[in-house]
Amino acid sequence: MAIETPLKSEHQELGAAFAEYFGCNLPANYGDAQREYKFARESVALIDKNYRCVFSFTGKDRVRYLNAMLTGNIRDLAAGHGNVSLLLNPQGRILAEVEALALEDRLLVISFAMIRARLIETFDKFIIMDDVTLEDVTDKFGTLALEGPEAAEIVRELCGTDLNALEDFAHVENTIAGISCRVIRTSAGEIPGVEFLTPRENLAALWNLLLIAVKKHGGGPVGYEALNVLRLEEGVAWYGVDFDENQIPHQASLEATHISYTKGCYTGQEIVERVRSRGQIQRRRVMLRFSGDAIPRAGEPLFAPSAQDSVEHDAENKTERSAENPAEPSTENPAGRGAEIGFVTRAARSPKFAAVIGMGYVRREQMDPGSKVKWSGGTSEVFEIPPTRKKSDSCT
Repeated sequence: MAIETPLKSEHQELGAAFAEYFGCNLPANYGDAQREYKFARESVALIDKNYRCVFSFTGKDRVRYLNAMLTGNIRDLAAGHGNVSLLLNPQGRILAEVEALALEDRLLVISFAMIRARLIETFDKFIIMDDVTLEDVTDKFGTLALEGPEAAEIVRELCGTDLNALEDFAHVENTIAGISCRVIRTSAGEIPGVEFLTPRENLAALWNLLLIAVKKHGGGPVGYEALNVLRLEEGVAWYGVDFDENQIPHQASLEATHISYTKGCYTGQEIVERVRSRGQIQRRRVMLRFSGDAIPRAGEPLFAPSAQDSVEHDAENKTERSAENPAEPSTENPAGRGAEIGFVTRAARSPKFAAVIGMGYVRREQMDPGSKVKWSGGTSEVFEIPPTRKKSDSCT
């Protein structure tokens, strides 16, 4: 059953239509997704991010413990800073995407409520002789976000924090009209952004204060239909949609942003290093630009551009099985599109690119920008969006 946002009544008063995102019932739109998209691009968007779970780690071994659990560099995080990383299983599969925030006396780990129970079980399982206390504080906090050109100015007006002086995942404790909150810079792509982690009992009050502020600056609340388009345009993958436990980091194209290669050992490192040293994987997440106006559904198969391409690689496709590439049978398409070489994870019509764009997985022969693939509704071309998020090795 999907989790309900604690702000459901506030969204209903604004005329929101709901849908399930990240295992939670969240606003899909407030009546006009195109207008909401413009808020984020041209002024400022207010977003409900209460699909999160939050864990607190205390004890003198907390840093060493989490550094051995996550792919990011927790060891060198100074208080007031943070990063994004992954939790892997011993086979290198992605169990979770997590953000880690360092405080003076604890580490906060933020992930997805839909995998809350699994995360607790996994973290708790490996606390054996360590002086570490894990506390699930999910029900104590809520998360709201602002992003767009006016976001930094609103934060300055409301609490005096200068977002432009902070790096991504840097955070400070502050108050807004007497409401305590942790102000976290979490920009996605080129759009300045901030999140507010606040006590759950103050969540509705903070939402209403931020709503007044964004409307004053020409913005408004934004649902996940518009946010989906924005994230695709920024090349930001969504956990549970674009990657999950079926992929390893290199397949999900997260090795440059979610992994530290200098921090030492962690669960799943052997597989990550093996793939890194070989320098080659057989299937990878890429950006796709589709011809025409049709929007492919999630899971839509992708095919090699011709039957000849299928013949050239048929033997390799049938025999290729390794730790970093699970068994995935190649399917010959009767329409002559060639072998099935991947699938779409999600797609949407993009105002920025004036085209339908999306993400999907393709085989190595089609990974390079400019490569052509086919689907049932036409053709698609692989393209690249320059990364904007710093590598996980950056801890300050």
